[in-house]
Amino acid sequence: VQLQASGGGLVQAGGSLRLSCAASGLTFGSYAMGWFRQVTGLEREFVAVISRSGGKSYADFVNGRFTTSRDSPKNTVYLQMNSLKPEDTAVYYCAASSSRWYSFPRLLSDYKYWGQGTLVTVSS
Repeated sequence: VQLQASGGGLVQAGGSLRLSCAASGLTFGSYAMGWFRQVTGLEREFVAVISRSGGKSYADFVNGRFTTSRDSPKNTVYLQMNSLKPEDTAVYYCAASSSRWYSFPRLLSDYKYWGQGTLVTVSS
């Protein structure tokens, strides 16, 4: 199984980025796909998840700025991030959870597979 995250980079505050995560080696529809982020020295935190049924759930700090989606034919999940703030600077990870159809897993331990992370830097 491989999860390949991409799309990170340097952006000014207020800007946008779209992260992608291409999955291979798994049955994509059998997994909820989550996004997490981590700042050096801090714990990895939940950002967003799209369930197997296509439902979505977000961390409170997202506050309508991010949208996750999945393209099943491409085995790819996306995180569209708008109105970025300097405090969004982190390494962003995608992950796959073999959860139930309507579940929205939010814990690190819920996820079986992890991507390598992509760095997002938001300048003020």
